[in-house]
Amino acid sequence: MSWRLISYRLPAEPSRHRVAIWRELRRLGAVSLQQGTWAVPPGEPFDAGLTQVTSAITAAGGQPVVLVVADDEASVSALRDLFTAEREAEWAEFLSDCGKYEAELADEVAKGKLTLAELDEEEHSLDRLRRWYRAIRGRDLFVAPSAQAAEQRLKECAEALEDFAGLVYQTREGSWPGGQDGHDG
Repeated sequence: MSWRLISYRLPAEPSRHRVAIWRELRRLGAVSLQQGTWAVPPGEPFDAGLTQVTSAITAAGGQPVVLVVADDEASVSALRDLFTAEREAEWAEFLSDCGKYEAELADEVAKGKLTLAELDEEEHSLDRLRRWYRAIRGRDLFVAPSAQAAEQRLKECAEALEDFAGLVYQTREGSWPGGQDGHDG
């Protein structure tokens, strides 16, 4: 498994290029080794992402250099550990947001804010968590220790939203003229 190291220089201005490259490398899942030097594992989607990053650096007037790490087991192992630690940090943040999401739902129930508008907002929040989960999972090449817990927490968030939706509809039906079932007569 041959990792690639990308090292680059960019003009100082405009700084937006530097920020764009940094964001793209983070989105790719690359590991920052030091300023301007990142490690990227082999395989798709990493290969395509690295090609895009090097093109963007060149287009911004920069100079990318891509080196292949020899199959030295110690180096490859160290890079794998760094990469997995980055994913583990992402999963920890994801798990924290799952807790915040469930707390938000509980807070809305406690406040009695059981409206269709609130349900719509909470569905959007769950969709954001799902997209985030897929993004991390897509770059979690070595399956960080918290990956399974994150999958379980996402399922729990979906179940909590279903419970919240049930309360919203139950409240809504109870407030309609004509009775509990929402129908007249």
